Amino acid sequence: MPLLEADDVSITFGGRRPTTALRGVSIAIDSAHPSITAIVGESGSGKTTLTRLLLGFLRPTSGSVRYDGVSLAQMNGTERRAFRREVQAIFQDPFEAYNPFYRVDRALMLPLQQFGLARSRAEAIEMIERALVGVGLRPAETLGRYPHQLSGGQRQRVMIARALLLKPTVILADEPVSMVDASLRATILESLFRLKQEFGISLIYVTHDLTTAYQIADTVVTLYAGTIVEVGKVEEIMTHPEHPYTQQLIDAIPLPDPDMPWGRLAPEPVSSATEPAPPAGPALECPYSDRCPKAMDRCRLETPPLYRTGRHRATACFLYDNDDPVAARDVIALAMTGNGPG
Repeated sequence: MPLLEADDVSITFGGRRPTTALRGVSIAIDSAHPSITAIVGESGSGKTTLTRLLLGFLRPTSGSVRYDGVSLAQMNGTERRAFRREVQAIFQDPFEAYNPFYRVDRALMLPLQQFGLARSRAEAIEMIERALVGVGLRPAETLGRYPHQLSGGQRQRVMIARALLLKPTVILADEPVSMVDASLRATILESLFRLKQEFGISLIYVTHDLTTAYQIADTVVTLYAGTIVEVGKVEEIMTHPEHPYTQQLIDAIPLPDPDMPWGRLAPEPVSSATEPAPPAGPALECPYSDRCPKAMDRCRLETPPLYRTGRHRATACFLYDNDDPVAARDVIALAMTGNGPG
């Protein structure tokens, strides 16, 4: 049974000239198999909008978001309280998550008090110290300090410890390493990976950085202009991308060869004028058709569904229309379990 699921969700913003930020997106996190699902794509692809929908901060225009089988829009008080504790978020800028007038201790103590997870202050402090150690921080060097007295990497790891304190089932991490030094990214990624390995917590890891997604994710969902264009096991997607957009993203990663100039294998740079913009009206074409080097006449007349192109992958491209259509959430579930038809 899916633990956290978006079922054919779309969301449209605006009045007279509405803009569709997500269109027909379906993903699911399985309750029986802790996993890390990476949501990748460039700026404007809908990654953060999808994150906010899954957190219940936004309501879809159509479709539904469910947790443990219950729609977020129909939850009663008890169910919503459980959802708020069990589904946690880690955001891009850790500094914005703190009140600068309080020491970081308060950010760690408040959730324990609000959810009644500690029987005494001494037990709460012990839990906090254990959580800090679990993310690679020394309590003596962290507690008692104000947010500005910690580095960006330390602040982000405190936020991971805060999420861990609530014993969540799912953590949504929205660009959690994009604002820290490269030297600290590996440490934070390791902390996130350990949440799955040691605590059985599933993660949805939102990023534009495919190299970090490759490091920690089990499955990858590629978004473009508010639609899913490719989904599958991380190894298959990264080594043999099928959708022309995913191919462009991966080709743009600089090779670790000092004798090879950047961009030799990449397509020509895309100007800001052609960056993906969510379509304003009904989808009548493939959203990538205006940038795709393989676009056909058909691509400008209708939107391709996701076609199952392998045991654990699917691609929304008419190049694969000999395969059967499939929902992205079903592909993710099969990729997690390792089962499914060929």
